[in-house]
Order: sequence, then structure tokens, then C-alpha cells
Amino acid sequence: MPSLERYQAGEVTLLSDARVAGGVTFAFTERTGGVSEAPYASLNLGDACGDDLARVAENRRRALAAIGAAHLAERLVNPRQVHGDEVVRVASSDPASLRAAVDRARAGADAVVCTAPDVPVLLCFADCVPVILVCDGGFAVVHSGWRGTAARIVAKAARALCEQAGTTPERLSAYVGPHVLAPDYEVSAELAARFAGEFGPSVVAGERNLDLSAALGATLLQAGVPAGSVAWCADSTASATGRFFSYRAEGGVCGRHGALAVLGGSSAGWVPRGEGDADACRGEERAL
Repeated sequence: MPSLERYQAGEVTLLSDARVAGGVTFAFTERTGGVSEAPYASLNLGDACGDDLARVAENRRRALAAIGAAHLAERLVNPRQVHGDEVVRVASSDPASLRAAVDRARAGADAVVCTAPDVPVLLCFADCVPVILVCDGGFAVVHSGWRGTAARIVAKAARALCEQAGTTPERLSAYVGPHVLAPDYEVSAELAARFAGEFGPSVVAGERNLDLSAALGATLLQAGVPAGSVAWCADSTASATGRFFSYRAEGGVCGRHGALAVLGGSSAGWVPRGEGDADACRGEERAL
């Protein structure tokens, strides 16, 4: 069963599964260990939120180094996220193919499927849901806010990964990273009703608190990913701003933490943060 644990890599704190199979190294970053100043302090990985771009570049270098991919910075695929359901595929690391994939990603996409070795992928978050799908020989990194969740982008990415890697959904592992949880996510009555109609009443807590985790879990299950193959972060970004960025809790001005993955890389040098810290974000089997 996959799980998420806290690790230290230099000054960077990560959530990951050091036992993940398939040759993939991945991590969800926390907000500490970077060089950005308030309100982006400190490991801001987003280049479109107002932070100094030189600081963002250094933060990205540190994050890539943490997963053993600092030497691959020039190959980084980092989409312009548009809250849609576009999935970009990366199947080759040759320069022409990689440039074409980067161009497609920068044109606007919210998921990247990669089966090419030595191509790191980064998506950025500050309340929306980061999802990393892993299988033998490939991975997908997905940005799923309420619009992406409603569009079932994670199912679309799972299908694309299975097709490209030649596998089945039952063989995928899914990792759902830090995002805003239902107690902190009150939405309009109209949006709550829309989600309840599409995903069932369990995705709305109380009158108007939207549970994106429940909607994503239902989508993964419908896509064929077993509930026991999904690991969840149990912390809400809006209630843990010492560890994560939160657009909602920080008044719309903040940095972005990241979901990073590479086929290759290394978790060498990761130090577990300790049993007490690890319990804060551990994989669990949810009742879906």
C-alpha cells in the first residue's frame, strides 16, 4: 500500500514514498527551505505569482536537487496551468520532441504524462489538489482544482498514462498531496449542489463545504484505481500555512508549493522527519 511520509533533503522538506516502484522519484514540497521573501517565503516554486524570478529559479534548483534531478533543470516541463483538462504527453527526451512537449505545456495544460527518462515535471499549487500517478516506467502529475475535479482530469491522466506505459489502472499507485480540505473550503450553494449531483452527497460536508478529496477518490475508483492504491495527505493547506501555501488563507497573495516527479532521480540523502511528523501525512484507505 502506498503512503506519504515526511523527509528532509538538505533544507527542503518533502512528502513522498521512498519505496515507490517503477523507477520514479517524486515529491510534494513544503514551503520552507527556499530563498523567497514574504509573502512568498520561502520555497516558492511558482513563476506567475509575483515573486522575483531569480529567487524562483534558485528554489526550483533546490527542489530538483532534493529529488536527485538538479542536473536536469534545462529539461524541466512546467505547464502554464489554466484550470482545464488538457493532458500533455512526454514520450521522448530527444531535444526536438521535448521542445514540442514543453511548448504544448506552456500553451496551457493541467496534467503531464511522462514515460521519458530524465525529464522532470513540475506543477504548482496553493489549495488546489496535486495528484501524482505512478506505474512501472512512467508517471503523471495532475493539477485538480474544483474545475479540474469536475472535469475528472485525474481520470483522463490515468487513461493516458496507462495507454502510454502499456499498463492497466489496477497497477497504478496514486498520491494525493496537500490541498484545502472540506472544513476550510466553503463554496457557493450552487457549486455544492453541482458536485453533489455529479459525485453524490458525500462530497459536501454540512451545507456548503466541498470535499474535493471525496470527489477525487470517487473518480479514481471509477477509473479503476483500487482504493488501497491511493495515499492521501491528511493536512489542509488553509489550516497549515506554516508548511504549505494557501491562496484562500493568505488573501490571494502567496507562493506555490510543488508536485515534482522524474523517471530516474534519487531519494538518496533523504532523512525521515521522525515518526511524529510522519503521522501528519500518511497514506490511508478511504471509504469511497
